[in-house]
This record gives sequence, C-alpha cells and structure tokens, in this order.
Amino acid sequence: MTDILAGAKAKVISNNAFFFEPQIDPGLAYINKLMEIYNAGGAAPRSPDMERFGSVLREAEGALNADRKLAASFTKAGNVLLPFVFEQFAEPLGNPDKPLPKYATDGSVAALPKLTHGINPTFPVPDLAAAATGMGHLNTLVDVDGAVRSEALLVRHYDRAFPSLSVMVAARSLNLKLGDIKVIPDEAVQIGGLKIRTDDGMRMNTFFYSGKDNASPFPVDSFFDVITGKIPASKYQDKIVLIGPTAAGLGAAQVTPISPATPPVLTMAHTVSSILGEHFFVSPTWGIWLERGVLLVVALYLILALPRLNARMGALATGVLLIALVATHFVMMTTQLVWIQLMAAVTLLLIGHAALVTKRFIVTEKGKEKADVESAESNRMLGLAFQGQGQLDMAFDKFRKLPVDDGVLEILYNLALDFERKRQFNKAESVFNYMHGYNPKFRDLEQRLSRARSMAETVILGGAGASHPGGTMQLAGSGMEKPMLGRYQVEKELGKGAMGVVYLGKDPKIGRVVAIKTMALSQEFEPDELADVKERFFREAETAGRLTHPNIVTMYDAGEEHDLAYIAMEFLKGRDLAPHVKPDNLLPLPVVLSIVARVAEALGYAHKNNVVHRDIKPANVMYDPESDSVKVTDFGIARITDSSKTKTGMVLGTPSYMSPEQLSGKKVEGLSDMFSLGVTLYQLVSGRLPFTGDSMAQLMFKIANEAHADIRQHNPGIPACVAAIANKALAKEPEQRYQSCDQMAKALRLCMSSLKVPNKPPVAAA
Repeated sequence: MTDILAGAKAKVISNNAFFFEPQIDPGLAYINKLMEIYNAGGAAPRSPDMERFGSVLREAEGALNADRKLAASFTKAGNVLLPFVFEQFAEPLGNPDKPLPKYATDGSVAALPKLTHGINPTFPVPDLAAAATGMGHLNTLVDVDGAVRSEALLVRHYDRAFPSLSVMVAARSLNLKLGDIKVIPDEAVQIGGLKIRTDDGMRMNTFFYSGKDNASPFPVDSFFDVITGKIPASKYQDKIVLIGPTAAGLGAAQVTPISPATPPVLTMAHTVSSILGEHFFVSPTWGIWLERGVLLVVALYLILALPRLNARMGALATGVLLIALVATHFVMMTTQLVWIQLMAAVTLLLIGHAALVTKRFIVTEKGKEKADVESAESNRMLGLAFQGQGQLDMAFDKFRKLPVDDGVLEILYNLALDFERKRQFNKAESVFNYMHGYNPKFRDLEQRLSRARSMAETVILGGAGASHPGGTMQLAGSGMEKPMLGRYQVEKELGKGAMGVVYLGKDPKIGRVVAIKTMALSQEFEPDELADVKERFFREAETAGRLTHPNIVTMYDAGEEHDLAYIAMEFLKGRDLAPHVKPDNLLPLPVVLSIVARVAEALGYAHKNNVVHRDIKPANVMYDPESDSVKVTDFGIARITDSSKTKTGMVLGTPSYMSPEQLSGKKVEGLSDMFSLGVTLYQLVSGRLPFTGDSMAQLMFKIANEAHADIRQHNPGIPACVAAIANKALAKEPEQRYQSCDQMAKALRLCMSSLKVPNKPPVAAA
C-alpha cells in the first residue's frame, strides 16, 4: 500500500496502525539460526556449494524479514508518518528508566512547563521508526462526559515536548519540518504561516465537520479496493492519506460532538482539517470573566427581579433571558469559533426559576388543604359507593384522599380483601403497603401483606412453573379468602381441559354447583390474535347456550375477569370416554351402541340449530354409569354455520378424528361431525383408530385417500350391522354417508334391536 500511494505521489501518508512489535515469520527464526552457523566459519574459503548456500540464506532472510521490507518502502516513499503513544497523561513521580532513543529525540522540541505530561511512551519498531519521515503522539484527551473535543498539540515528557501526529501531518502537507513548528507560550502553536490558537496547555478545541445525510465529511475508501486496483491510486495524488480502521468492531470508537461512535482515524481527519483550515474553537483568557459576569447577572435576576413578577411575566422574562444566553453561546461558537461556558448560567437560571415556582406552588397547596379536609366525607362516600359497585380501583383512588385514621384503615382493609377475592393480589399488596406506611401493627396487616406479596409473585395464572395453559389457582392456605370468578366462588380444581383449568364453583346466591372452565387468554396468545381467540372462546357459550337437549351439557354463564375468561356450565358426574378406547378397557358393546346413538341424536339436534361441533372424540363425551347419562361437551371450536358467519380455510379439531373435508380446509358441515363420530364408534368398539400414521402428514394423507381397515379384523366378534354403520359413517365423500346424524342414530338403534339389545342397558352392564 505504501508503494502504491508513493507511486501515485500522495502528499502525506499517515499510517495510524501501531507497529510496536516486530513481525517475525516462523521460518525467519530458522533462517537466522542457519545464518549464525554459516557466519561462524568466518572468512575461511568456502566451496562453491557453500557460497551458493549462503546466497540462498541471504535471499531467504531478505524475503522473510517483513519489517525490513516495510522499512524500505517507508524510506523510498519519504513521506510516511507513524504514531507513538504515551501510557497515560500524568505527572511523573521520578526520573525516566532510560533515555529516549535518538529517533525519538530527533522528533521533539524543548518543553514548556504548562504542557500536559505523558509518561512511558511506546515507539514503533526501531527499523520502522528510523525509516519514517517523522512521528507524533496519537493520544486523545477525553472530557468528563467521555467525549473527545480537543487535541493536545504538544505533550511534555520530562524536558522534551512531542507534537501530535495531527500537527506533524499538517506540517508535512505544507512541506514544513519539525523546526518550522514554533510555540507561542500560553497562546498558540505556529506552523509556518498557520497560527493555531490554544489554551495555556497547548490544547486546541477541534472543529468537527458535518457531512450530508449523516455521511462522513471526508472520503473513506476501502483498503482492499485500493490495493486491488478497484479504486485507482491516482485519486490520492497530492492528497493527505490517513490509513486506519473504520469498520464497526475494529478499534475503540470515540464519542465526539457529531457521533457516539467515531473511528479514531476520522477524529484525526477532523483535527488535521481544523489545523489546516484554522477552524478551531478558542477559549480566550477573558472568557472566565465573562462567564462569572453572566452568572452574577442571572443570580441578581433570580434574587431581585423574578420574585416581584407574576407567574406569566416571570415565565416570559425567564424565557427571554434563556433564549438570549443560548443564542449568544450558539452564535459565538458558529460564527466566531469562540468557546464560552454559558451553560452553567443557563442551568442556574432553570433551577432557580423552578425552585421559585415550586415554592409558590407549595404555599398555594397549603391553602387548599383546608378545602380537602372539608371534602373528605364526600370522598369516603364516593369510595364506598364505587366499592359496592365492584369498581375497586376507583374506590382506592377516593380512599387515598382521606386523612388516615383507624376507621379509614378498616375500610382499606376490607378493600384489600375484595382485591384478594378477585385474585388481584398485586393490587391487594398495594393497598396493604399503603396501610403499612401509617400503622404496620394494624390487625394482621404484616401477615396479610407478606401473603399478598407472595401471591402477586407466584399465583398469577400461566406463570412460572405452570404445567398447563392457564396455570393453577391458589385455593386455600394461610387464611386466604376463596377466590371469585364473577359471581361464582371457586371451591376446588377438577382437572385440566383442552383450553384451560376446570374448577368446581358455587353460585352463593342460589346455591347452584357449577363447573367453571377457564383460560388465561392474554398469556396464551399474542396481542394481535387475542381478539379473535376471545371471540372464539365466548362463541362456545353462545353456541352451546342456544342448545337445550338432554345429551348436551347446559351452559349457565360466561364472562371475563382480570386475566381469565371463564364459562360456568352444568356440573357433570362421571368421566369422559377417553379411558375406554384401549383394547383392555373397552365398554360392553350394548353400552357403546347406546352411548353413540344418543350422541348422534344430540348432534342431529345441534345441526338443525345450525351448530357444528367440529371436535367430536371420546374425550368430549361424558358418561356416568350410575345414572346412564350421556353428555356432549366442549363446543369450544364450534362455529355457527349461518351464511353470514361461515368461513372456510380454517382447520380446527383433533387430527385423528377429522373428516377429509375438514383436513382440506373446506366448508365444514354436520356430516363432518358424523365422520368424527364414526371414528369414535370404531375406536370404542375395537380399541384402535381407523387411521394411524408415523407423522401428521402421513395420518392426514391416509384419512383423505386410503380406506380404513375392516373393523372386524381387530375383533371378529363385532356384529355385521355395527361394521356397516361404521363403514358408512367413515365414507370419504359426505354424500356417501348417512345424510343426517338422526339417520345414523336410527341405524344404531335398529342394529341394537336386531341384536336384541335394549336401548338403555342396565347399570350393571357398565
């Protein structure tokens, strides 16, 4: 790269990479050892072969010594500058360990006492340092906020001073040498005809340039593109070329006024440009007196003028003064490049105005306290009214406005218990915390607060450790009030259904025992799906609520409270048929035929009311052998099949029991339920599913395309009429099935009578 840029006649080449350690090729070490052995022979005559061997060694050493080759390129170019760094800026505690090398002292000038002092400098490899045209330090000055805004143009190291790399680049671009850099103490650094204004420590405030559309104001080219010739080297003729990393993740990015992540090489570009263009901020010696004067003016305004003005005039006067200070600061920076610290005066103005306004507000508020006391009774009555209506949050807002005494604490205690009953433990904790600030010993407040805090962290449904959608509700222990869901008091958990936890509940007003099916919808679905899922969940109540049939579970109520949606339904004894699908636990054939016939009649009734179940399977049929009652449950994915509400393209249900048309996403009607009931009959009679597969895709393919195995292959004792009913219900095309579930029910009862089986088998048959 150095040879390419030198050949293109670049003005200055500043390589910002650190060459602090020699690059030793692994093979070079062995070549050097061989050279030592070869040279150990001294000047004794050598054979022609040994001479050739020595020539090869010297050639190999020259080819593998990368530092020597790079130094030769630097020497040939004659315009390469290298950086060195000080370990830190600090005053030394003693004398240096050793004198500086000659190539370092040759690049220094006599020191001034006020210069920033650097210790422990690290220089490039001697061969490279000697070959370079010059060196400069590459340390940066970081402000208290971590930003880089200034450059130390000269840094002292004991009795010598070293210019920065930026100064050396600027001088070299003007064809000047180190001797042409003059120092004007406490005022400026002069580079030829350039006079760079500084503070007394020879620090310059850099001017940072802004590019168009947040782009760099300086052209940045890829090293790879240049060295491969994609970018012609002629572009850099008579230009200053800075070489350094700019990609994210390479090197330590710096915070500057124009970017929170500026590559150091670009920071240096701003500094060099500031020097050459004499674009730099100046902090004049009289600036400190101006800053103190402005602070005094602001203080006098806050003490003498602002208290005499009303709120409107005071705000106007403060605003005018604020704008004047900010505008002055801005104009001096942008037009005069003068840096005066007026922000301290701005801060004093804002804080002083805010303090005075706050004081006036406090005085006014004290005058309002009397009125608040007079309205305490109104807040008490409103709070009790809101609590009676179940609007507990609004009640708490009103109660917090009351002066706290034992009577108010009693009201708040009862409010917290109401929050507990609604399972809003975090809000109960807030009420108990509020009470704790006034009287920690009130009743069992500390115990209640500890329990509410524990519940708020661990009993949220669907939280950590929940093994089922919806989690499990805490029902007892430590005197906890039984939770409420709407008007129902939760007694115990019954089990976990397809959509959530099912609880035993009681309506305390009429004493009705119900099963409460719950689901924490907001925790199970994404926000964009939640509205549709809620609509589907409550459709179960709407759909089943329209159905009144002895073999369909009765729905009483539905609602949503806090984080749960719930449906209160008829509490059923017995259990579902899922355990009776295994070959070793089948129900007697008469019982199975009777159950399936009644399910078919229930579905026929539902279909006449434009309701399709969509998920008929043993788990959704409840059977109580003691009363011989059958109930179809879980219309949770049913959809009203009115034309205004029918949708196609949705596959809902359990795959093993789905009809071919349901799997393909076609419009689902009552004959799809018949297919699912046929699968259920097949499984309850034989203990096997008609369609199985090693994967979901294989299962769906068999349901849609392959015939099921004859049911009597699994159990030859199954009557022919049962096999015929199952075969007809499992037909691939809906037109080939029974045309209604009522027809299927009649066929089942006819089969039962032909087998001389009563419609309702005795209890002992179970």
